[in-house]
Amino acid sequence: MDTIYALSTAPGKAGVAIVRVSGPKAIEAAQQLCPSLPESRKAGRRTLTGADGTAIDDALLLVFEDGASFTGEAVVEFHLHGSTAVIKALLSELGQMGGLRQAEPGEFTRRAMENGALDLAQVEGLADLIDAETEAQRRQALRVLSGDLGKRAETWRHQLVRAAALLEATIDFADEDVPVDVSPEVSELLRTVTQDLEQEIKGVTVAERVRTGFEVAIVGRPNAGKSTLLNALAGREAAITSEYAGTTRDVIEVRMDLQGVPVTLLDTAGLRETDDAVEAMGVERARARAEAADLRVFLIDPGEIPDLDVKDDDLVLVSKIDTRSDGHKGVSGKTGEGVSDLIETLAQTFAQRSAHDGVATRLRHQEAMPRGLDRIHRAQDALNAPDDLSELAAEELRGAVRALDSLVGRIDIENVLDEIFASFCLGK
Repeated sequence: MDTIYALSTAPGKAGVAIVRVSGPKAIEAAQQLCPSLPESRKAGRRTLTGADGTAIDDALLLVFEDGASFTGEAVVEFHLHGSTAVIKALLSELGQMGGLRQAEPGEFTRRAMENGALDLAQVEGLADLIDAETEAQRRQALRVLSGDLGKRAETWRHQLVRAAALLEATIDFADEDVPVDVSPEVSELLRTVTQDLEQEIKGVTVAERVRTGFEVAIVGRPNAGKSTLLNALAGREAAITSEYAGTTRDVIEVRMDLQGVPVTLLDTAGLRETDDAVEAMGVERARARAEAADLRVFLIDPGEIPDLDVKDDDLVLVSKIDTRSDGHKGVSGKTGEGVSDLIETLAQTFAQRSAHDGVATRLRHQEAMPRGLDRIHRAQDALNAPDDLSELAAEELRGAVRALDSLVGRIDIENVLDEIFASFCLGK
C-alpha cells in the first residue's frame, strides 16, 4: 500500500493540530523530519526540521509499529501547534517525500477495516460517533464501535455453520460413525438464532431513530398556535407567527437535543379545506408528514375531535391555554405554560422507546437480517418436511450465513464501501 498522510484534526487555528502518516514508509518519513524518534507507543517531544534545515515546529511525536496502530500498519502522529502556517509547512514537506500521498476521505479507517482492525459494522459505528450530537447517539455509536453487532453476527454464524455441518455429516457420511439423529441439536441451534434475530430486528427501527432522530409533528387547525409552540420548544424564532390563519405553508423542521435524545420537531400547515392551491399543497404535505412521524402533538379547542387518527403515545392538548379560563389542561407557546411538562413527556416517551433499541442501526442491517431469517425458516420447513430434505436445509443455512456475513463486511460490500467512506472527513 501507499503511505498516506493527512491533517486529522479540524482545519483552521487551534491549540493543537494532529497530522497522521500511515503506511510502510511512515517511520522513514518521520526520520527525515526528526532522526531520533521516540520509542513505539511512547510520546516524545522533538523538533521537526525541513529538508532545507529550517525548523518547522517543536512537536510531540507518537510512533506505532506495524500491527499496533488504528490502521493496523505503521503510523506516526505529529502533534503540532495548531497554526495554519505550521500545518501547511509540515504537509508541504511530507508531500515532497517520495512514496507518500495525501489520504482520501476515510482512507485511514478503510485501511483499518482491510487490515482486520475493524469490521464494517464498527466502521459505521465510528462514523456515527463522529456525527453524534446527543447523549443517546453517543452511547449507541460506542456500542456499535465496540463490536457488539460483530460479536452477535459471529455467534449466529458459528451456530448456523454448526447446524449445517451436522446436516452435511448425515448426508456425506451416512455409513460412518456420526450421530444417527442430529435433528434435536440442529433444531435447538436454529431456534436460538431465530429468537435472537427476531429480537434484533424488532429493535432496528428504534435504533435507526436514535441514530437519525425521532420526528414529532405538531398538528392542528390553522392559527392553533403550532408555530408559537415550535418556537417555544426550540428556544428561538424558527417559524413565522401571525394572527392570520394559514401563515405556515410548508413543513418547518427544527432539530433539537431533548434530554439526550435527538428529536426533529415538525411545524405543519393548519389542517383545513382551502381553495388556495399553495395552502392546499401545504395541508397535503402536513398530513403526509404527520402520518409518518413517530409521534404527533395535537393542538385542539376543548371538545374538538382531531382531524387525524390519534395513535399510541400521541398527545392531545388544548391549545392557547393562556387565553382560556375553563380549567382545561393544555399548553401555551406564548407564555410557556405546559411547555416543560410537554418536553418531559416527550423525553420520557422516547427514552422508553430507546431502551429497546438494538445495535443494528442501518437500512442494510434491516435488509440483511430478515434475509438471513427467511433462509433459516426455509431450512426449518425442509427439516419438518415428510421427505428427507437435509441437503436442501443445509443449502438454506449456507445462504443464511452469507446474508448475515454481510453485516460485518465479509461479503457483498464493495457497493457499500464507497458510500460509507465518502462520509468521513480527511484524516479519519
